[in-house]
Amino acid sequence: MDRTASTVGQRQRFCWVASTSRNVTRMAEQPTEALSYAAHLTFLAESQGDQAALTVGTADSAETLTFAEFDVAANRMGRHLQSLGAGVGDFVTIAEPNSVEFVVACAACWKIGAIPQPVSSRLPGRELEAIIELADAAVVVGIEEERAAGLGGRATVALGFRPGDDVDGSPLPDAVSPAWKAPTSGGSTGRPKLIVSGDPSRLAASQATLGTGLGIRLGGTMLIPGPLYHNGPLVWSLTNLIAGAHTVVLPRFDAEGTLAAIQKFKATALYLVPTMMQRMWKLEDDTKFAYDLSSLERAVHLAEPCPPWLKEVWMDWIGPEVLWELYGGTEGQSATMLSGTDWLAHRGSVGVPISGEIKIFDDDGAELPAGEVGGVWMRPVGRDTPTYRYIGAEPERMGDWECLGDIGWMDEDGFLYLADRRTDMILVGGANIYPAEIEAAIGESPLVQSSAVIGLPDDDKGNRVHAIVQPAEGTAVEGLQEQLIDFLGDRLVRYKMPRTFEFVEFPLRDDAGKVRRKQMRAERLESDTTTETT
Repeated sequence: MDRTASTVGQRQRFCWVASTSRNVTRMAEQPTEALSYAAHLTFLAESQGDQAALTVGTADSAETLTFAEFDVAANRMGRHLQSLGAGVGDFVTIAEPNSVEFVVACAACWKIGAIPQPVSSRLPGRELEAIIELADAAVVVGIEEERAAGLGGRATVALGFRPGDDVDGSPLPDAVSPAWKAPTSGGSTGRPKLIVSGDPSRLAASQATLGTGLGIRLGGTMLIPGPLYHNGPLVWSLTNLIAGAHTVVLPRFDAEGTLAAIQKFKATALYLVPTMMQRMWKLEDDTKFAYDLSSLERAVHLAEPCPPWLKEVWMDWIGPEVLWELYGGTEGQSATMLSGTDWLAHRGSVGVPISGEIKIFDDDGAELPAGEVGGVWMRPVGRDTPTYRYIGAEPERMGDWECLGDIGWMDEDGFLYLADRRTDMILVGGANIYPAEIEAAIGESPLVQSSAVIGLPDDDKGNRVHAIVQPAEGTAVEGLQEQLIDFLGDRLVRYKMPRTFEFVEFPLRDDAGKVRRKQMRAERLESDTTTETT
């Protein structure tokens, strides 16, 4: 696709065209001159101004901005941020929930060369303050008046604020943010850190590679049911918007609401995590099969291990050519991807690298042959600058290789398989036990909504497997432990069976599929009241 952006004085050839290698889409042509995001958004406003750019809401009630309206909103908010002291290279913390205001604030940062730094709108005060201090944010967006007092006099923008029509909405002087995003992560330590992108707010070949892999195309519609402060929903929604496609964001994940939105907005691409997939699949058949999902061209899941049984039922539902998987960290050193069709030929894999390089090393730094389990190490290739930098943490490095804490192996064909997080592995009587495997087996039960498995101290075998279970709606807790033991007896060898169970009434994973096993373990070590099974 060739476009001439005469209004911004630059020519850009940026192709969202799919070619296929191992069923992985790649960009067919490199851009000859990279436009800034700021200039490109203005170009989109002028070239397809009346087309839908952003919709936020549900199938029953939603607000839509066209590309022209979105650009004006971003320009106005950019000028407002400037008036509060934000400028090139400054972090702007964005604490809005999923909303038009959240996405506009990100674009407004690019308009003035600032760096959007999203956080959860539900962060406790101390955690929010710690992140803002790490970022040394110039402005904090989305703050209620009573919370602003605790931010040390920093400039703030009220929750839900939109500049009025009296603020100039015309294009600002062109600017480039030195980093196009800076999400946060607690990681395995539980301490907040910023993961600042190594890429500026300019169009890049790697972005189109990712975009086509996610099913982004002109005329398409991407549905995002996850929280925008997490890296996956953030990257997918903004990449889709920058590509000139329609982005639909749900205020929060709802199982039936997501299916209704696919039908209502004729979504062609869908962001998923296995937690969402499981909640949708466990709806009553009369509910989940009542919606038309035929518009979907690609649904990609990531962020947590997907149990094989869940992958299979979804492939039966929407087709193995539609369901894809992506694996990689926010840090962006490398990523893998594969289609459901490839998964059937390499059952359990998360795919082959589509960017960067991946190898498996043992604890002594020796590379392991195919089939042997070790640390998953990554490094970028084909670039002169790092893919990210941390603020508030240090990476685990070995030369130019880095590890995000995952354990896995590769087969002879170069497909990667994950075992679990290294910090989550449970050592029981000398045997390595991976919580993800046990959680997958528990999740198969129709009596279970969600689960988390941790290791607790045991005098005999060093650790015991402890299962924390959220029963499915309407399931009685009485007798549930015995039913689960019977159910798991056909799915797990004896030494992997949970020896203790705990039943809770709250979800164990957030809408992004994240579970904090380390925190759960620490809480239970303080007061261990679990009951051991036979």
